[in-house]
Amino acid sequence: MTSKNYYDVTTWPVGNPFKDVGEVINSIIADIKERQNTTDVDNGGKPGAVIYIPPGDYHLRTQVVIDISFLRIQGSGHGFTSSSIRFNVPEDEWDGLHELWPGGSRILVDLPANDEGEESKGAAFYIERSGSPRISSVEFSNFCIDGLHFTPDGSGMHPENTYVNGKIGIYVASANDSFRVNGMGFIYLENALTIHNADALSIHDNFIAECGSCIELRGWGQASKITDNLIGAGFKGHSIYAENHGGLLVTANNVFPRGASSVHFNGVTRSSVTNNRLHSFYPGMLVLEGNSSENLVATNHFLRDHEPWKPFQGVDNGLDDLHGLLSISGSNNSVIGNHFSEVIDSQNVRPAGATPVIIRLVAGAGNFVSNNNVVAKDVHSTSSDSCFSAQVDALLTTEASDVLSVTAVMVDSGSARNTILDSGNDAQVIADRAANALRATPTIDL
Repeated sequence: MTSKNYYDVTTWPVGNPFKDVGEVINSIIADIKERQNTTDVDNGGKPGAVIYIPPGDYHLRTQVVIDISFLRIQGSGHGFTSSSIRFNVPEDEWDGLHELWPGGSRILVDLPANDEGEESKGAAFYIERSGSPRISSVEFSNFCIDGLHFTPDGSGMHPENTYVNGKIGIYVASANDSFRVNGMGFIYLENALTIHNADALSIHDNFIAECGSCIELRGWGQASKITDNLIGAGFKGHSIYAENHGGLLVTANNVFPRGASSVHFNGVTRSSVTNNRLHSFYPGMLVLEGNSSENLVATNHFLRDHEPWKPFQGVDNGLDDLHGLLSISGSNNSVIGNHFSEVIDSQNVRPAGATPVIIRLVAGAGNFVSNNNVVAKDVHSTSSDSCFSAQVDALLTTEASDVLSVTAVMVDSGSARNTILDSGNDAQVIADRAANALRATPTIDL
């Protein structure tokens, strides 16, 4: 028996999904609201629905507006492939490429230019509902949202490398509960996910890359998780950003360059950043600011090296090497058992002649830093026209010309009563010994 609550965009009688899937989905949502108009029918009444997007290319020229709970929009394939690599291949070589565009169940964001300056107008999917209860259980699964192109930003950079186009994949404007974004692909959007006031949000197993910013949790929130994603933002934005959240779990993510930060917490408390692989071309990889406190940062792998791909060389996030790969402005955080690899050319250290900082305690008190391992190597930076081969070669190279001198832990005067154990030898830890407890990592006399 066919359910009335299962819709296929290709069989719905209103609109043409290939020309404007937004019009089609809005029409389906209107039908759901018309049919499910009673709040209590035999202990039910509003079960929601599934909207299915089969594999194919669907232009979206009308913003989808969602104001109902229990809606699942799903496809059959996240369809990610690198548009950045393709756009940086000479155009006369495109005929030899197996694919030019992402695939799967693919939404092509073709919204008109946003001249009003209101960022939410550029969202493919806009979610908002006032009143009680909060909108709940909206799910996005297994399809691709593609912003198609970036645009000139006045910098003189190749337009396809600016990470600017005013387009957003999913924008949640109001308080929400138990949303899920699973198995999705996001590409060439200025912001992939912008979610306000989230409770019990799950962002899991997605491919979110080549976007200006990937995940931004704004406003406030609690008890949410960002897990098992492949993520890579642009140099102007965040890979993972959260503000005023409690109980946030960030774990098992593979965060690759070239975001301005890998994980950035502002006013986040009693949350965890664990078991992630974080890779960046700049300092400021993990930032805890705004009195972010009582957080656990444990068993992550940090790699900071140089940009090897020619189109983006010379681009950075504006931070120098004294900033630290991990910086903390907050209290009673635990930084335990992390591995840091700093593999850079000493000739490129900024300020010139400075000693790069790995962990920096900027402000706050009572932070616990223990059993972190730092491997620092001075290498001669190289470049390549091939993105894939350049990055793989850089990752696999472990030989170095010299050991790089670093400050493993620096404690500023604004931070005190911290405990630092086995996270750098005596010369690598800069701290006021009268204001902080310190046990240096033993060294071997050769």
